Amino acid sequence: MEGNYRNMIFNIILFDDFETLDVFGPIEIFGRNKNNKIDYYSLNGGQVISAQGLEINTSPIAQADSSGVLVIPGGMGTRKLISDTIFLKVLYDMAATATYCLSICTGSAVLAKAGVLDGKKATSNKKAFSWVMTSSDKVLWKKAARWVVDGKFYTASGVSAGIDMALGFIKDVYGIDVARQYANDIEYIWHEDKEQDPFAV
Repeated sequence: MEGNYRNMIFNIILFDDFETLDVFGPIEIFGRNKNNKIDYYSLNGGQVISAQGLEINTSPIAQADSSGVLVIPGGMGTRKLISDTIFLKVLYDMAATATYCLSICTGSAVLAKAGVLDGKKATSNKKAFSWVMTSSDKVLWKKAARWVVDGKFYTASGVSAGIDMALGFIKDVYGIDVARQYANDIEYIWHEDKEQDPFAV
């Protein structure tokens, strides 16, 4: 996989009450390659407001490049999102054609509810793990993991784990030296071992 995707399109899927760091932690990493394209989408487009009050203008999800990297954060808004059958169908179709599919925190619950993670290993926020597991019994939920990789699917644990996963993704695509350089550039102590999860009980 290393070196195959030098320039990538990231389709960031947003919704009201998403967790801000779930999105902008990984974007800090993905955006370090200035050739990468980062776009923000919601189901119908327009303004979306994060749980911390950050306002983002989004384009309708139908305009997204279907072969890009799909990224979906978590946050309190996922509680409502898992009941939105229209959104779930759109998400399922996008995940099927995406080059990679990444989730942070309870974003994996939305992917699971859409059927995207059937038969796949995945993780999520440990404080919400019991709730996340109710979204699907067809997912191989892994509680003790900072992030999990299963084919093109990457799922991160809670909030800040999205940065660790993003660096892990960069390692898989660009190589370990690039990932470590990115971490050093932002003065971040990267948890390189995805199996080491200090928040798992």
